[in-house]
Amino acid sequence: MSSRPGAAWPLVAVFTAGYLASYLLPTVVGRLSAHLGLSPAQAGLVGSALLLSSAGAGFALAGRVERFGARTPARAGLALAAVGYGCAALAGSVPLVVLGVMVGGFGSGTATAVAASGIAARRDPHRTSSLGLLTVSATAGVLYLTIPHLGGGHRLPFAAIALVALLVWPATARLDGARTAEETSSPVTGRLPHRRSGLVLAGGMLVWSMAQNALWGVSSRIGLDQAGLSEVTVGAVFAAALGAGLLGVTGAGLLGARLGRAVPIGLGTVVIAASIVLSSSARDLGSFATGEIMWNTVYPVVLSYLIGLAASLDIRGRWAVLAGSASSVGVACGPLLGSVLSEEAGYPAMGLVLGAATLLVAAPVTAVALHTGGRPLVPGSVRRRGGAPAALLAATTGGLSGAVPKLGSPEQAVTELRVRRRRLVRSAIRTAGPDGGSGQSNAYASTSAR
Repeated sequence: MSSRPGAAWPLVAVFTAGYLASYLLPTVVGRLSAHLGLSPAQAGLVGSALLLSSAGAGFALAGRVERFGARTPARAGLALAAVGYGCAALAGSVPLVVLGVMVGGFGSGTATAVAASGIAARRDPHRTSSLGLLTVSATAGVLYLTIPHLGGGHRLPFAAIALVALLVWPATARLDGARTAEETSSPVTGRLPHRRSGLVLAGGMLVWSMAQNALWGVSSRIGLDQAGLSEVTVGAVFAAALGAGLLGVTGAGLLGARLGRAVPIGLGTVVIAASIVLSSSARDLGSFATGEIMWNTVYPVVLSYLIGLAASLDIRGRWAVLAGSASSVGVACGPLLGSVLSEEAGYPAMGLVLGAATLLVAAPVTAVALHTGGRPLVPGSVRRRGGAPAALLAATTGGLSGAVPKLGSPEQAVTELRVRRRRLVRSAIRTAGPDGGSGQSNAYASTSAR
């Protein structure tokens, strides 16, 4: 990936195309059950196959996007999404639909991995991830308002996802291309940083996402069967909920680093758990709409901070992709888990189980946010273990923003100079180091001079 990221909107567009399938999961699962004769558990299993394929693409591409450049894998992912979901829309038999869903899911996962890597390399990953969630929420909200009025069985949701992938394709021209021979000859190497925190975060996001999407995957059935609403009314509730999500994500973008990451993640997860219980026990329009709107308002806010936290742990985007893929595994297992729990124990008991799981995972994930802030939310802010000299050093070098090492660490070599006369300082600094004046020595001298 380029060390000088360009405009954010191509990444936001690719992010939207990659995430859209999971946002449309309730209508996909509901229509597969209603129009292909599948039971709720079988329809949930098809949704799980889609998202597991997406997660597999993320695991396969973790740490490899920069080797190929962003443009090529993004185009491949969008092409697979358009072809796979397009075939699922045209197919009338379950095996062909499942095959198309898995191909399309792999394409969605590829696009998401490219977007996650690019977001991690930006100066403010939280802001870019918030823009991505804002865009995908708006797109899904429009589709939830229009799809119930158009009919089309299971074909229309898949066709909509394929169409969005095709519309995003031109944006890939603004992404970085393949790396040059000079860049390939000296690749960035190193161990995966913050391994313990990253593994805890990835595991927490898996369980957290599983609980969220277990409810999301059966939300339409709760509205139709338990609350006694029509498909048009349920679609309007979902659109209103996603509209509230837009406000939530906008607020998160404006809030930024003012409260850090731990408070939005911890407090937001508690609110989400309460919303899950309320929505799953709804028996009328008021309680169903309140639960869904409250849940969808807070859910993308917490998700944006989780994505930003994962991106901050590694500027190359490896933890962003790995944690995102772990989240996709949880998303994949969610619909099946929700369908099984609702069939065996009923919707209210399912909500209690999912709410308890959400509360349990809040503690370790919040601990990660407290223990390591990774790269700051705001460019130029000081990492807890860096200190004031490190902040000055980050401000004067042309390196990657926010990756502030300790002075004297292997990441930032420092050449000590002893001179007796002031007039010899500049000439001595220019010749210090192997490159005769460029690199870290000059940066340190500039910092010291200030």
